[in-house]
Amino acid sequence: MSFVSRASVLAAALSFAMPASAAPADLRERVDAYLASAFPADGPGVSVIVTDDGETLYAGGRGLADLEAASLITPQTVFRLGSITKQFTSAVILQLVQEGRLSLDDRVSRFFPDYPRPGADATVAQLLNHTSGIQSYTGIPGWMVEANTNRAYTTAEMIALFRDLPSPSSPGERHDYNNSGYVLLGAIIEQVTGTSWHEAVEQRIARPLGLATIRYGVGESDMPSMARGYTAGPDGVAPANPIHMSVPHAAGALVGTVEDLARWARALHHGQVVDAGSYARMTAPTRMPDDSVVPYGFGLSNAELRGRRGIGHGGGIFGFSTDSLYLPEEDLFVAVFANSDEPAASPGIVLRRIAALALDDPYPEFARAQADLDALAPWFGVYDLAGNSGSRRFYARDGRLYTRRSGGAELEVFAAGEDRFFYGPESLTWFSLERDETGRPVMAMHQNGEQSAERSARTGPIPPEAPAAEVSRDTLETYVGRYVAPMAPVVVAWGEDDQLTVQLGGQRPLALRPTSATEFEVVGVEARVVFQSEGGGVSGLVIHQGGREIAATRGESPPAS
Repeated sequence: MSFVSRASVLAAALSFAMPASAAPADLRERVDAYLASAFPADGPGVSVIVTDDGETLYAGGRGLADLEAASLITPQTVFRLGSITKQFTSAVILQLVQEGRLSLDDRVSRFFPDYPRPGADATVAQLLNHTSGIQSYTGIPGWMVEANTNRAYTTAEMIALFRDLPSPSSPGERHDYNNSGYVLLGAIIEQVTGTSWHEAVEQRIARPLGLATIRYGVGESDMPSMARGYTAGPDGVAPANPIHMSVPHAAGALVGTVEDLARWARALHHGQVVDAGSYARMTAPTRMPDDSVVPYGFGLSNAELRGRRGIGHGGGIFGFSTDSLYLPEEDLFVAVFANSDEPAASPGIVLRRIAALALDDPYPEFARAQADLDALAPWFGVYDLAGNSGSRRFYARDGRLYTRRSGGAELEVFAAGEDRFFYGPESLTWFSLERDETGRPVMAMHQNGEQSAERSARTGPIPPEAPAAEVSRDTLETYVGRYVAPMAPVVVAWGEDDQLTVQLGGQRPLALRPTSATEFEVVGVEARVVFQSEGGGVSGLVIHQGGREIAATRGESPPAS
């Protein structure tokens, strides 16, 4: 393709908007401008749809569905849905419950009599809301690599991956997002219906509702209008890691367009898929034994957007990122699909900004201003959060501003003037600095850009760090190497100033500060790394963060220092 014709193609890549009826008059222009600022025209991009009362207010694309062919993303482009699949699996299960063919209280052992305990005692409801306690196969250390993911699996082979692994918790004890639970739900559908889980979805949902593109992703390369998936490689954008779509199974193996997902949402939220009682269970939050509430139902999450209740789900799978949200009070639906697992902008952020534009209630926009660190000094310190939910620190280092929540990572923050601060273009969260009636500094945090703020008062200065422990270079050298952990490798290496660093997956390396010969603080993150030894050598490490532990075993030989 010549340069001129390619440029003409790219110039047309932005908008396929349809006439608006109830939207702000300039919605098309505002969404087009936002997408143009967030995604390049000649790289992976997004497909977007906005509907109100079932009418399409906006449908458009930005970027390329296939970089080599220079084909445009449109509302008719097909994407992997990822975990948006879970709501379809959930709906089929609830239909079978309504038909009396199974119960939400049925245990795994009813369908798999030889399934080991405690997983055998998990109920169908606990599989649906991620409280089964069963080991998620996507969290098996070192499993999510091409040698495992790039081949076909039967349902029985998928279950065999995790059935005999220790359960992280007992059924109902804890909420842990769990893809294995949805593989089991797919297997239950197959037992009860006598057909594959995805054929059940097609027969019961896709065909009756006319959702032509909602289908099983196996054979996707031959599907018309299927986008190619991309990732961020060492030299820029690269094809995504391969995965056979039997691997995500009923947890994430469907594909489709934003247009068909909007049609599905219209049907689901207006009583055309499951009855009112089942819909209420599907969309209700989960109450845990300690009376805490998790904003997740059966394949759908609860959220808030500009003070309005939302119901939705996102997805992430090799090469693709998706998100969707329905606002019941406004009958507004928005979906954003990206054909990259590391897109130029997060579909979740894009969705929220576009939904707010459609509501004519946009999120505030911030521009960087010069921060007066001397004037801010009285505000630096520790702020206690409400409900015994930890604390947040506000401080400066090397001329830059940061906050860090207990159990979380250090985040750089930027001044925006008028005592307001924000976290950059990839976050909607911002805060302002105020004083309470006693004159105490208060941080008013607007999570996800919401209008209501969580206010926390300063309780004191940040405690001084204890001196770092003295550990010999020879001992530190024994820790350098690669370790195998759930979902991603851990690399311990030498960084700047001869300081050890730890890197989890594709995240940036973080410095380690020794507190003993075997224990290290992770600088900028409230986390610890403890190295373990066996037989005179380093056998692994454990990352402690936020009350959780991530164990990793020693893998390959150390990288060169």
